[in-house]
Amino acid sequence: MTVLIDPPNWPGPRGLLWSHLVSDSSLEELHAFAGRLGVPGRAFDRDHYDVPETVYARAVELGAEPVDSRTLVRRLTDAGLRRRRRRTAC
Repeated sequence: MTVLIDPPNWPGPRGLLWSHLVSDSSLEELHAFAGRLGVPGRAFDRDHYDVPETVYARAVELGAEPVDSRTLVRRLTDAGLRRRRRRTAC
């Protein structure tokens, strides 16, 4: 059971760089960790939380494993927790 975080490489709101926070075990583990980190529920997107660079160090301090983005996606997919966005018919 591991919570993973990738580097804050993704440009986002408020001029900040953003990371993805995931679990390679369960969404319950992910939600519990995000709660301890103080991340609001609105930051959850299908299978991950988007978190700003301002909480990266705290996430690692609380036990999130820092990994590169490819590793994060691979482990999320291997765990069967990856939820892709559904395309809508035009």
